[in-house]
Amino acid sequence: MSKVSPSKIAAIAGFLAVALGAFGAHGFREILAKNETAAIWDTAVFYHFIHAVMLFILAEKEPFRRGAWLCFLAGIAVFSGTLYLLALTNIRWLGAITPIGGVSLLAGWFWLALASKQVSSNRSV
Repeated sequence: MSKVSPSKIAAIAGFLAVALGAFGAHGFREILAKNETAAIWDTAVFYHFIHAVMLFILAEKEPFRRGAWLCFLAGIAVFSGTLYLLALTNIRWLGAITPIGGVSLLAGWFWLALASKQVSSNRSV
């Protein structure tokens, strides 16, 4: 993956987070109210946006932490994606898939913790 590609994907993820937040507040307001799932939508947008920012930070940082970046991207797609679908469709079994995305987000943060420890160890030598 080239250096340009992760940054562009991160920017698209951020754009989508803002757009989906706006759609939830305006365009999908009636559906979310009818399904009583506005809080689910808000959770999806919150995690999507935070991790889109992390995608961009990681894409611009040297060395590029590809593993953590991919975990965050997959986490956005699965965690937030299933919550978006659940909120719009009220298909409850989608909630059983959501934790897989959550584990991916956790794996990204764990990856960064390990990478941080590795950098810290190298500095003390």
